[in-house]
Amino acid sequence: MSLIRRQFLTRAAVAGSVLGAPVIANAQSAKFNWKMTSAYGKGSPFYMDGPGSATDLAKRIREMSDGRLNIQVFGAGELIPAFEGFDAVRAGTVEMNHANAYFWTGKTAAAQYFTAVPFGMNFQGMNGWLYDGGGIDLWNEVYAPFGMVAMPCGNTGVQMTGWFKKEIKTVADLKGLKMRIPGLAGKVYANLGVDVKVLPGGEIFPALERGVIDAAEFVGPFQDRRLGLHKAAKFYYTTGWHESSTVSELLINKAAWDKLPKDLQAIVSNASAACNVISEGWCQKANSDAMEDLIKNQGVIAKPLPDDVIKALKAETNKVLAEGLKDPLTKKVHDSYMAFKAKYDRWSEISEEAYHLKVRG
Repeated sequence: MSLIRRQFLTRAAVAGSVLGAPVIANAQSAKFNWKMTSAYGKGSPFYMDGPGSATDLAKRIREMSDGRLNIQVFGAGELIPAFEGFDAVRAGTVEMNHANAYFWTGKTAAAQYFTAVPFGMNFQGMNGWLYDGGGIDLWNEVYAPFGMVAMPCGNTGVQMTGWFKKEIKTVADLKGLKMRIPGLAGKVYANLGVDVKVLPGGEIFPALERGVIDAAEFVGPFQDRRLGLHKAAKFYYTTGWHESSTVSELLINKAAWDKLPKDLQAIVSNASAACNVISEGWCQKANSDAMEDLIKNQGVIAKPLPDDVIKALKAETNKVLAEGLKDPLTKKVHDSYMAFKAKYDRWSEISEEAYHLKVRG
């Protein structure tokens, strides 16, 4: 190789490295300002405030990214109505929404499986399916036609069946009952004669107090006490057959997601996973304290639903789930969820169930 050619190639290599440096630097220094809406009101514990909440998620992302990704959080009604997050993210009006996937059943029935399935898995099992059993991949397959991606970013753990003005003694007591209950469980109750209502959290107490509804399900002792539901109804039924593990959803516009550098995508994913675990831990402490107060100091009567009512609810759940299998995508998600659940149930009998029956007491 001639001396002139070697000098030319050396200079070209140096020039290339110099020209390439600003591109890398620009990618690493670019800042993104996003908006995130929520289905829950500003200041709502767990959902909008406190460990693992939407505002906590935004704070973690900002700090982990050193300010490169800043997310402005809006509570329900501040920017859009509570249940319009799906459409807002899809249209690109906002980049993110923080809610629960079962609010979007009118868009795609399969979404319900990514929040909670009646008589389904607990927190540990749900996380096993989502993170290691293909659940998140299916979640994104469901949302791909809408131009969105999603991931878990919170979990309430097991919820409570809900508040009832009158005692439930038999299945017949459910007929004609007006109840706030979303998701698949709402369809199950409807099959048993319940008049199902879907209301945002902030509307539940006045509706229950005024008799617009006779019963209501929300989350658990801490959240329910905060809404004052114990002041409108005294029968508090356990445990949440309808939502044994309720996942919060971080919904993201895919076009916006694809514009993020890989390191910022990793930060969002890891911050979301952290909030998923941290929020559930917070719920355990908060609900333990609140339940004790409700029973000891607030005159609440806490009891499980009668066995025949549970049996009827389970039978109707099987029917409702079977009806949804007519949709191929819903069937694909259902089959994956149930196959994982079957394996997890066998393991749980040996581990968790044995602990509760033999060790804990």
